[in-house]
Amino acid sequence: MADVDRTPASEADLDPAPPATGRPGLRLALGAVALAAVVLLARAAGDEIPRFSAWVGSLGPLAPLVFGAVYAVAVVAFVPASVLTLAAGAIFGVAKGVAIVFVAASVGACMAFALARSVARGAIERRISTQPRFAAVDRAIARDGRRIVFLLRLSPVIPFNLLNYALGLTRVRFADYALACIGMLPGTLLYVYTGHAIGLAAAAAGGAGRARTPTEWALFAVGLVATVVATALVTRVARRALAEATG
Repeated sequence: MADVDRTPASEADLDPAPPATGRPGLRLALGAVALAAVVLLARAAGDEIPRFSAWVGSLGPLAPLVFGAVYAVAVVAFVPASVLTLAAGAIFGVAKGVAIVFVAASVGACMAFALARSVARGAIERRISTQPRFAAVDRAIARDGRRIVFLLRLSPVIPFNLLNYALGLTRVRFADYALACIGMLPGTLLYVYTGHAIGLAAAAAGGAGRARTPTEWALFAVGLVATVVATALVTRVARRALAEATG
């Protein structure tokens, strides 16, 4: 969703949200919202996504490297990376987009972690000093660092960019922190897939690209809904486990 700045959340709210109900109606509603968002974003994007895609494509073999470098710097600079994650799907497709975003987000997260343990420590401490719930997270990390960080990556309880820095103040080992970045994959897949859908819709609206049949669009829509539902279920399980681990 990388995320990647995934789900908007208040930085003062570190309580894992109560799990959502498992009613089929809720899942269908999530899918409908996702499809509506794709249509609206495609209309709002207009010619911008094809134009940006063309510019990145003009970089040739350097395109993934340049895009990844910009992404990593955005993560360190507290710039919400969700728009870049969507753009990765529109430009590179799902598989390649997920790979580029995951590597770039992991590099940016590790850079932020290192900064939090060195030059930025005082600033980060002041920023989270008003969040007493973070102490519970720190205690849980002291017991089982890799697992807790992995759950935090799966569940957007803390905003992504803040979490990268905040974890630098905990007792988690760097190796465990880096390995737990795998937890970013579900959110990254969701955002990249959505971005790919937006790119296809924008291209179709502008008369560019290959014309797709109704069956192809239907299959793509089913895939998007399935990704939304799977990500929601993973997040629900992660939040429940995180709540149990932190008390």
